[in-house]
Amino acid sequence: MESYLESVIKQFEYYKSLGDKTFKQLSFDDMLWQSDEDANSIAILAKHMAGNMRSRWTNFLTEDGEKSWRNRDDEFVSDFISEEAVIAAWESGWFCLFKVIKDLKPEDLERIIYIRNGGHTVTEAINRQLAHYAYHVGQIVFLGKLLKGKEWKSLSIPKSDSAEYNKDKFNNDKERRHFTDDL
Repeated sequence: MESYLESVIKQFEYYKSLGDKTFKQLSFDDMLWQSDEDANSIAILAKHMAGNMRSRWTNFLTEDGEKSWRNRDDEFVSDFISEEAVIAAWESGWFCLFKVIKDLKPEDLERIIYIRNGGHTVTEAINRQLAHYAYHVGQIVFLGKLLKGKEWKSLSIPKSDSAEYNKDKFNNDKERRHFTDDL
């Protein structure tokens, strides 16, 4: 189970890095862009993720993951005044997550925690959050790519580079490693 914790930490770090790399390519106006008034902007997605993370990971093992102080509806209101404020919200959520998850022990994984009174093992709760954050980071990346168009710098293997990428990988010896180790 220790390898699970190591792997999931790397997965969370990977998804955070995709968001970080997207933000670096965007202007503040890009972060605020909405296709219509009911659509989520990148800034709103970052705000929602941060609110979710602070709620879920604060006192993770001892309190329900849906805190009474969380105002989820407010997470979908665009009220940022600067790019720095968007990034600060984003970072605050990830800080809360990593502070907790890096201190978990294998023996914690079968403990029961609650989200809206629904019991989850710690493993189930981690998987739930990993999937939720990957979903929203995917939206952030997609919107970033859409907004930047031809100026977008690929966050994965660029089109037409797969053969060269695979050639490089298959020139290495087989060994156990996490796919993010060389990103």
